[in-house]
Amino acid sequence: MTQEISYVIGDATAPQSEGPKIIAHVCNDAGGWGKGFVLPLARRWPQTRTAYKTWYRDRDTSGFALGAAQFVPAEAGLLVANMIGQHGYRPSSTPPVRYEAISAALVTVADRALQLRASVHMPRIGCGLAGGRWELVEPLIVEQLTRRGVPVTVYDLA
Repeated sequence: MTQEISYVIGDATAPQSEGPKIIAHVCNDAGGWGKGFVLPLARRWPQTRTAYKTWYRDRDTSGFALGAAQFVPAEAGLLVANMIGQHGYRPSSTPPVRYEAISAALVTVADRALQLRASVHMPRIGCGLAGGRWELVEPLIVEQLTRRGVPVTVYDLA
């Protein structure tokens, strides 16, 4: 059963729905956590940053790579998915976003969401500091999540 993406004005760190939830966001593959959506995320749940930094530090054995997703318990009924979908974090002639990596990470998020019967909540992933274009990211969300029946809410700040 295909779901539609719901778009709301609000804060993705305060997901509005009943039941289990996953907040999904894009991280870089360079170990950087200091700008963008990660700041309010880590203020609310410091363990999200700690888990990412440990995952990066142990990258030779931890599975940390473009396209990977790490699930961090934030509070009861809420996981944060740190998705590696950005190569580096300094803009160059090529934006750091990696659409294939976001797509791969979204498959992992969808699998976990279906297992938990969870909804997925996110900002416009990959379109801030990563330099991505929403018209390229949105179809990935449809393909990997909503077509599989996972409810998705995308948050835009007011």
